[in-house]
Amino acid sequence: MKVVTWNIQWGLGCDGRVDLARIVSDARALCDADVFCFQEISHGFTPYDNDQNQPQRLADLLPDHRPVFRPAVDITARDGKRQVFGNMILSRLPVLQVTSHMLPWPATEAKTMQRQGLETIVLSAFGPISITTCHLEFHAAEHRKAQVDALLQVHAERTRRGRLSFCESADSPYRTIAPAVAALICGDFNFEPDDVLHAAMQQQVAEDIPAFVDVWAAANPGMPHPPTAGVADAAQWPGGPHCRDFIFVTENLGQSIVDVRVDTATTASDHQPVAVTFNARTRGD
Repeated sequence: MKVVTWNIQWGLGCDGRVDLARIVSDARALCDADVFCFQEISHGFTPYDNDQNQPQRLADLLPDHRPVFRPAVDITARDGKRQVFGNMILSRLPVLQVTSHMLPWPATEAKTMQRQGLETIVLSAFGPISITTCHLEFHAAEHRKAQVDALLQVHAERTRRGRLSFCESADSPYRTIAPAVAALICGDFNFEPDDVLHAAMQQQVAEDIPAFVDVWAAANPGMPHPPTAGVADAAQWPGGPHCRDFIFVTENLGQSIVDVRVDTATTASDHQPVAVTFNARTRGD
């Protein structure tokens, strides 16, 4: 199973061009992923997307992947036009379930927006896997902490629901699916590896809930994370190259990592894509 995460900045490259075809080309050159997780997808915000339906455009560019887009922001412009902005998952693996988790949005005096964790349950060689992509708040640390806590709580409740004896096979909204055997959370977390929230993402919520591990650290112990932002866009990132995009997986899936890489060369966005490959034959039980 191969997964790529990338904050694509609505396709805006460091050359000032919005080009989703370039995004997909560079993402596939890094890794022919089974699941692509993109953040910052726009439709209706003309200054960003030039009136292009970006979810549909990405679906057209990846026709062998099922597109799953759910907005984090869904508002109406003054002229009555719908404006949406959020995350997208495109999966070549069968999608069993989709859930859009609206993350906490505390009432603080800061430039903030609604944030989201978009979750799909996909059927992989491991069995059903929960894959969630997110983009946490940039401007307010209080928001990021609340959002990390919420993501971990969603993980805990999903895990516990999967252990329930209740099972519904009828063709109705109450129908249950096979529980996820592992989980992955990826995206733009807007914190760096030395932030307490990076460690918090890997803390065990409870004794009965599997903890997450950072795939880069698991595959490359002691090696610093390659930069995922500020590589080529000094105007937005005057502090220079650094890492704020991660892939976290439950420990059982972490034992199956065979490759983790970051494309530090592409300038198709202000962020860099991250890819991970798992091999079910190396799975730990």
